[in-house]
Amino acid sequence: MPNRVRTAVFPVAGLGTRFLPATKAMPKEMLTVVDRPLIQYAVDEAREAGIEHFVFVTGRNKGVIEDHFDKQFELELTLERRGKSAELEELQRELPQAGQASFTRQQEPLGLGHAVWCARELVGHQPFALLLPDMVFKARPGVLKQMMQAYEATGGNVIGVEEVAEADVSSYGIVGRGEGPDAGFRITSMVEKPKPAEAPSNLFISGRYILQPEIFGLLGQQTRGAGGEIQLTDAMQTLIRTQAFTGVKYEGRVFDCGSKIGFLTANVVFALERPDLAGHLRRELRALDLDL
Repeated sequence: MPNRVRTAVFPVAGLGTRFLPATKAMPKEMLTVVDRPLIQYAVDEAREAGIEHFVFVTGRNKGVIEDHFDKQFELELTLERRGKSAELEELQRELPQAGQASFTRQQEPLGLGHAVWCARELVGHQPFALLLPDMVFKARPGVLKQMMQAYEATGGNVIGVEEVAEADVSSYGIVGRGEGPDAGFRITSMVEKPKPAEAPSNLFISGRYILQPEIFGLLGQQTRGAGGEIQLTDAMQTLIRTQAFTGVKYEGRVFDCGSKIGFLTANVVFALERPDLAGHLRRELRALDLDL
């Protein structure tokens, strides 16, 4: 039986330049899909999967993320006085318990691999989950929970993947597929942004990982790769030589909310699932009389 995964790491130090000027003073992770910040979707997914310790790797001007996961005494008191019990209960239900949330700084923008390495002291020598908040999923059960089921069967390292059009593989990290079902197959290789003719498959790494702690030692020694940054994929390509990697082609759909199209699409899709919004939104969309 593999060691239980209790900790999740959330890299939230990025500058969000693709959403300027909106992200000039507000972290991109606090942009909302309908009425929930991107980071809240990731934390909800981790909590559903049984995560108990939430580690946020932040940067300068990210203090609002800490505030979001802290008690807001004045707000809660105001909601209580106004009889808004449903809103108050939702805020309290989503708040991590005391000691469950930890924050550390990535002092230089040296890439995803460096951000993960910055969490090493908080994670310790235990397996951990890694969730990229830009990637928002519409899945039941959540993607990380689906991956946990595979991890309990196989141990090792687990990566969530989804199909992409072959013409678009050069925009993603792509895995090679070995034997096994969609719910847990052996990963044979990993290639960062390959040319379509050189891609081992059309399965891309979609921002959800379960990793063993040995990755920290590799990241600490990793030389800078693409873009002059420490790349997580480079370290995983080394780790796969000595440890098993399992791929999970999850049931569900991902929205890349680091892109404007993905962000806008997620807002429409999630709003249309809301009983309090769907009817009104459909009427407004029909009233636009769009020639699509």
